Amino acid sequence: MKLEELRVYQMSMQIGEAVWDEVSNWSYFEKDTVGKQFVRSADSIAANISEGYGRYHFKQNKLFLYYARGSYKETCTWLRKAVNRGLISEDRASHMDRLLEDFGPRLNNYIRSIGPICGQVKEDQAPYGSDPFYDFPLSQETPDNNS
Repeated sequence: MKLEELRVYQMSMQIGEAVWDEVSNWSYFEKDTVGKQFVRSADSIAANISEGYGRYHFKQNKLFLYYARGSYKETCTWLRKAVNRGLISEDRASHMDRLLEDFGPRLNNYIRSIGPICGQVKEDQAPYGSDPFYDFPLSQETPDNNS
């Protein structure tokens, strides 16, 4: 399946465009303070989904999907701030709220669907230490600097 065929990706692109369409009409001050952050967080949702999709290993894909979920939550926060500050009408905010509310569960379902092909490893049983992407020293020792 191509990235562009994933419904979760299509929805994330729609969210980004809706935010862009709204923010592009704001004054300089509004764009510079709230607008840039709002657009960046909304655009980051699709960007992280696509970056994860392009990764070889499912754990790497999931990691970027978690980043996408963080950007999704940040976008929800910026929407609330924009409404509270009178930058978006309640009607327009309601439309964006619906997009975001529909997107959240779909993203979570997509995250849950990502895993090994055999389907035998559960998330809580995954051998994270055996993957080079996740290998890191577990000790807190620091090397001697001979100082």
